Amino acid sequence: MHPMNENFRSFLDRLRAADELVDIHQPVDIRHVATLVDQSDKALLFHDVIGYDMPLLSGIIRTRNRTIMSMGCETYREIEAKLDHGINNPISPVYVDHSPAKEVIITGDDIDLYKLPIPMSSIFDGGPMITAGVIIAKDPEYGVNTGIYRLIVKEKGLTGIDIVTPNNMRRFAQRAYEAGKPCPISISIGTHPMEIMGAGYRAPIGVDEMAIAGGIRGCPVELAQCETIDLPFIADAEIVIEAEILPTGWTQPEGRFGEFTALMGGLHWNPNVRIKAILHRRDAIYYALHMPWENTWLAAPTRYQAIRTALKTAGVQVKDINVTLGGRAFWHAVISIKKQAGEGKNALLAALSVMDLKHVVVVDDDIDVFNGEEVEWAIATRVQGDRDIFIIPGARAKPLDPSLAVMPPGVVPTGAKVGIDATISEGIPHERFERISYAYADTAKIADYLAGKADPNVVAGIEKVGEAADAIFAAIETAPLYYTEIADRFAADYDFNTIARALGSLHEAQRLWQTAEGRMCVRGSSFAAKPPGSR
Repeated sequence: MHPMNENFRSFLDRLRAADELVDIHQPVDIRHVATLVDQSDKALLFHDVIGYDMPLLSGIIRTRNRTIMSMGCETYREIEAKLDHGINNPISPVYVDHSPAKEVIITGDDIDLYKLPIPMSSIFDGGPMITAGVIIAKDPEYGVNTGIYRLIVKEKGLTGIDIVTPNNMRRFAQRAYEAGKPCPISISIGTHPMEIMGAGYRAPIGVDEMAIAGGIRGCPVELAQCETIDLPFIADAEIVIEAEILPTGWTQPEGRFGEFTALMGGLHWNPNVRIKAILHRRDAIYYALHMPWENTWLAAPTRYQAIRTALKTAGVQVKDINVTLGGRAFWHAVISIKKQAGEGKNALLAALSVMDLKHVVVVDDDIDVFNGEEVEWAIATRVQGDRDIFIIPGARAKPLDPSLAVMPPGVVPTGAKVGIDATISEGIPHERFERISYAYADTAKIADYLAGKADPNVVAGIEKVGEAADAIFAAIETAPLYYTEIADRFAADYDFNTIARALGSLHEAQRLWQTAEGRMCVRGSSFAAKPPGSR
């Protein structure tokens, strides 16, 4: 894989050159930013945000195409391959002595989050939310963890951090809380999407997600040392916030917020975060990740990769996977497999073990997983509920799921996982699932007839019925033929009406035969003659 040394600003230049980024220089009220980004088919860079000295950027990975561009790929499927390469070929980050983020260093009483152009988003939001922070934390036993977690601005030097979902960051904070100590974190804002992709992958505890980001890039991610805490940050970042998760526990209410679910979330109880320093470039750009699609397009490849890996481990041969947009790229997957006996259920068990997947459908390899009608058809024609649908209660759930029961503050809910085996079950004849295939579809084309085509007018007449019956009888003496095969074989000599009458006469003869040895049998829609010489 070729190394991709592109930094955040170079990516913006590439978007601009591709007419995927629009610079807006007139004054804009920050309250209007979220809806303007939602209405735009381009990423937007607001250079004059009223009341702020810093430009505001949003929407850079809000579409499928810009997400593909951000990963240096040609197709969306390639992103999964690049992520898989990064996971299996991690490249450890390197430390650098200098970072442009240290051009301005703010500490003490000068810390003021309200100077950053952090926008509101949805009408019910509980406050401005930092949405694109790549957060690095460290645990004395487990090492470094990197992830993307949103932070609500509460005071000029205080935020909350949303870690209601079970993950490594929550574990680090919980361990620090139990020890009565703060948990230091660095928050890098305005980083290349490759770092966001790496941080968004749920790696096993002890695995450095920035090494995965390096593997995705094909070269090391550069990190620099914080000023007030013993942690690194992404050296290319536009803005860095140094902070500590306070040992308050999950006691502070925050929210609401427009979630990846495309729904308004409720109040969450989370720890407070005290800001210790703000670092930024002199000409820093604040990047706000726009919900839900900027989250969704980068989340989906991490699910594809994890599902494919789980199925490979289970020994299941996969044809295709669709992590559906209706499931918000977190909860639903449709998987087609080249099935061997029992593998529909095995595939479900493997896939449902992945992250927060909630509902999984497994189909045969003749079903297009990207065609919802085909998937529904497979469920309708291949599933018996008592045999092919199973429910796993008490499994890991994502607390943002609005269908879960309301839990006390700080308590993580569990939920049900559902698997639907929509493959053809063992012992069911496959001929039951032969699809409709219209006769002459390969030669009779509507466009030809609309252009004036006429078929040969072969009319044999009723006097030819006996002759046709004898010819058909001779043809089916050795092997049965489908009705359409007979019609096609004799089309040059007899019109269809004559052939139908001839077959009708043979059917009449069949009724008149009295013994099994002399009976012409009809098998399905095929005709077979009685044994030769018995006529």
